[in-house]
Amino acid sequence: MIAAGFGFRKTASVGSLQDALDRACEAVQPDVLATPEDKATAETFRLFAEKIGIPVKAVPADILQQQSTTTQSEASQKVHGTGSVAEAAALAAAGPDARLLTLRHISADKLATCALAIRETS
Repeated sequence: MIAAGFGFRKTASVGSLQDALDRACEAVQPDVLATPEDKATAETFRLFAEKIGIPVKAVPADILQQQSTTTQSEASQKVHGTGSVAEAAALAAAGPDARLLTLRHISADKLATCALAIRETS
């Protein structure tokens, strides 16, 4: 299971999200897209998920805050209680014993971030 976690600003476009995903994914295809619950229904994120045909997992704030992230953003910590929304969302969506496959990557326009997490299934 590979989860692509996203953080993004309200002004992010589908292109912003796609750019962040492209920067994070080299040769892997995520099984699920994840973002905080309060962002999961944003029109831009919904359109992006529909465009690429990958299901969305909305991560509750309390679960997001339980994740240990490698990178630290002061803004992310202040608003969401985690060092990286993208990393935390990816880890939460991938499930127990998940590990980061990539740290957060930032879109060229700096409006979206994406990180990948993997959980080995047997």
